[in-house]
Amino acid sequence: MQQVPLWKLGMTIRDRAYIAGAFEHPTRHAPDKSTPQLHAECAAGALADSGLSLSDVDGYFCAGDAPGFGGMSMIDYLGLNVRHVDSTETGGSSYILHVSHAAQAIAAGKCSVALITLAGRPRSEPFGRTPGTAPEAPFESWCGVTTHNSYGMCAARHSHEYGTRPEQLAWIKVAASTHAQHNPHAMLRDLVTVEDVLASPMISDPLRRLDCCVVSDGGGALLVVAPEVAKSLDRPLVSVRGAGEAVKGPMGGRNLDLTTSAAARSGPAAFEEAGVSPSDIKYASIYDSFTITVLIQLEDLGFCAKGEGGRFVADGNLISGAGRLPFNTDGGGLCNNHPTNRGGITKVIEAVRQLRGEAHPAVQVANCDLALATGIGGSLGTRHGAATLILERQ
Repeated sequence: MQQVPLWKLGMTIRDRAYIAGAFEHPTRHAPDKSTPQLHAECAAGALADSGLSLSDVDGYFCAGDAPGFGGMSMIDYLGLNVRHVDSTETGGSSYILHVSHAAQAIAAGKCSVALITLAGRPRSEPFGRTPGTAPEAPFESWCGVTTHNSYGMCAARHSHEYGTRPEQLAWIKVAASTHAQHNPHAMLRDLVTVEDVLASPMISDPLRRLDCCVVSDGGGALLVVAPEVAKSLDRPLVSVRGAGEAVKGPMGGRNLDLTTSAAARSGPAAFEEAGVSPSDIKYASIYDSFTITVLIQLEDLGFCAKGEGGRFVADGNLISGAGRLPFNTDGGGLCNNHPTNRGGITKVIEAVRQLRGEAHPAVQVANCDLALATGIGGSLGTRHGAATLILERQ
């Protein structure tokens, strides 16, 4: 039976919620801080950015990076008094999905000020998180499937099917580094060339070290609020215009397409609810755990046809002020940060900066009134979730 999207039945989040606060923790190495402390500092930063206080928060959202009993532990630690809680876990896409879920809760009257936090210390505690026993683990772990070689397989398959070349993937890193040089908090601020990427050590053919994201401590927080709250604050209005979410997996071997992500479903759903198309987007925050992650999402989101990603990203087309689609103007996961081994919240934070006109002047997109943020959580080559947001400056 064909399902009808809820927004077509009048149950839409379009312009029913606004992002009023956004904060990215400046640290990239926090050996002297605990994970709950980082969550609290991120929450304080987002609240200060919005002009609200902890007593205003009546909804809390977190994912698997939250310590202890997740939402329950953090609500107690932060001293919150909430009437709505959500601890949906979809890896790096969780926090983009949380913005959508917060907007849904606000539209349904479940809360009016929703706080979303992410924090972690994978750089200080590289073995601090133990992965759960996922259903597919007994079938994959014995043959050595890891995050790196899973993404390497996706890149190799994309190259086999569409002729995508390593130097085309390298342009994604070049664009990220071009932006990161203007970010004082970025882990990697040195400008790199295509030749630099191709000369870096091989990690999982055809992906090299500079095709991979950084690992950092840190985190971030967002405040999603009801329209009446947003309009009472002295902050630019950034509305949630549309959202989509999806999950994709190999389904026991029945769906082994390594060149398509779940963004092929989450993206169109977000565009349809927002009533816009990829050509309307002025800025895009694209989840960038690896360069191939960016390329496949760009195709699946409709910025170019399947198989055309290599040509789309080449020759600086993702660089702000020079290319067709400015992306990840903070340097992204490839150069800036990737806290808790999942950096989805920073994608929304930089999109908010762009829409407010608060990005670094060297990378600020002119007349940026419509932005996209998208994330991938899990492993692109096996099971993963995708979430896509369309945000608008009003």
